[in-house]
Amino acid sequence: MPIYTYRCENCGIQFDKRQHFSDEPLKVCPECGKPELRKVYQPVGIVFKGSGFYATDHRSPSGVTPPKKSDTTKSETKTAAKTDSKASSSDD
Repeated sequence: MPIYTYRCENCGIQFDKRQHFSDEPLKVCPECGKPELRKVYQPVGIVFKGSGFYATDHRSPSGVTPPKKSDTTKSETKTAAKTDSKASSSDD
């Protein structure tokens, strides 16, 4: 059952009330007895953290995270080292 917040426009009291979806909203203030009670709508306090729930949650256009730079650098270093060793062995 959801909890609704109400505020009286007359006396200013604010309180929470647990009600079923099918229940009629409260209209009469329990403090002053006047029919000035209104529901207060508040933003939902939910935050999604992590890698995302849908492909559109990612910043990259394809929805795939780009490869890490450290992986590319390691493979380029290995390739350069092999090329250098071959070049130095053929010079001898």
